[in-house]
Amino acid sequence: MSVPRALAATSLGLASVLALAGCATTAAAEKPEAIETPKATSVTVEDNNGKHTIDLPLTSVVATDNRTFQTLSDWGIELTAGAVALMGDDVSYKTDSSIIDLGNHREPNLEAVVAAAPQLIINGQRFADYQDDFETLAPEAVVLNLDPREGKPFDEELKRQVTVLGEVFGKQKEAAALVADFEEAIDRAKKAYNSDETVMALITSAGEVGYVAPSAGRTLGPIFDILGLTPALEIPEGSEDHQGDDISVEAIATANPSWILVMDRDAVFAADEPNYVQASEILEKSEALAGVDAVKGGNIVYMPTGTYLNEGIQTYTTFLNDFADALEKAAKKK
Repeated sequence: MSVPRALAATSLGLASVLALAGCATTAAAEKPEAIETPKATSVTVEDNNGKHTIDLPLTSVVATDNRTFQTLSDWGIELTAGAVALMGDDVSYKTDSSIIDLGNHREPNLEAVVAAAPQLIINGQRFADYQDDFETLAPEAVVLNLDPREGKPFDEELKRQVTVLGEVFGKQKEAAALVADFEEAIDRAKKAYNSDETVMALITSAGEVGYVAPSAGRTLGPIFDILGLTPALEIPEGSEDHQGDDISVEAIATANPSWILVMDRDAVFAADEPNYVQASEILEKSEALAGVDAVKGGNIVYMPTGTYLNEGIQTYTTFLNDFADALEKAAKKK
């Protein structure tokens, strides 16, 4: 090939490359850029007292509601202050010295919340009566109360609580997973339970046994409604007392429940109580109860150790699965 012809070919090739490059540049220029969704600057949620708009991002959060501690901890939510004195050892906040301790509900250090300068206070359960105090001490904060409301189905209220918290902290998927696990546990227990079998719920404390009234009683009372359990005994005007209502072992024996559900109130404090007696020892070694169907058949189901300081949706999910396991196991023996 002659030099002029070679140059001509080269020029033609370069022109083609430049033309293609130009097309590519044009195409790239015409391609719309990805639009970033602006981060929300606030979130509006509804609690027991109405709707609240919470500014984001949250830089100071306070929590005093026992039912929320595990959820917040599992989600990695940092607390500035909280009712640390009411937290169980299984909650990460318990050993975090940076968190201002507001004490317990009997001797609260409410004024300490001022130093936390909170944007949000998740209040409730044992601290519910201090709502007005928090609103006065931290006027710039939203005080959120998601306690289960009287007259509302307890299971729906537990689900509402974590769902709203999920909206506040952008943890909707995590909240939905908690709800799904809870619902699955309920379904399992319902399916395994035979309504011909009677049930009694008890609380043990200080070596004594207390009766938990169906529906109204503390912690285990709502389980009767959630699962449609048949009570072995119904006492008018049952209370929500944290130690249960007075009942004799003779009355338990006479009622002869097929199943006994138990919250060992003192189990969470066992390490600090030298005279602590396990619920299992109180019930299973009682001569007066030896002839009770639930005792003879080993049909006694205990709530998780930390229940008294928790009572959140995770605790109920664990207990309901334990109850379902026991029901299924008992059914196989028949």
